[in-house]
Amino acid sequence: MKKLLNIGFLMALSGLFLVSCNDDDYQTIESIDKIKIDSVKVINDTMDAFTIQSIKTYSTYPSHCEGFYGYDYVYNANLERTVTSYKYITNGPCAQGSYVGDNQINFSPQKKGTYTFKFWNGGNNWITKTIVVQ
Repeated sequence: MKKLLNIGFLMALSGLFLVSCNDDDYQTIESIDKIKIDSVKVINDTMDAFTIQSIKTYSTYPSHCEGFYGYDYVYNANLERTVTSYKYITNGPCAQGSYVGDNQINFSPQKKGTYTFKFWNGGNNWITKTIVVQ
């Protein structure tokens, strides 16, 4: 019985050691910042209410230490939306060189009308897209 207990203890200790060694694969996020949206792809500029359409955005990241974090999606006036994209910046070693990342927003309008989207393109610049919902 004592021998089984010792073996169980050694296995548990070994398991904890192996799990703690795998933490090296993760990098810590140092900060989050805005990243301009270079372009936007809207597949259909007309759609039905209560359906879903994916709107794709494209941004250029200066290194592989940066990547997409999330959107700030704000409902302004009645049918106006502003979208700002955010990136994370990590502290670990990573491949240098810029790359283009794509992400999407799933738009599901609940009422008819003409929706205006403004995507932040840096400074005071915005990319404007219009979608008519029938």
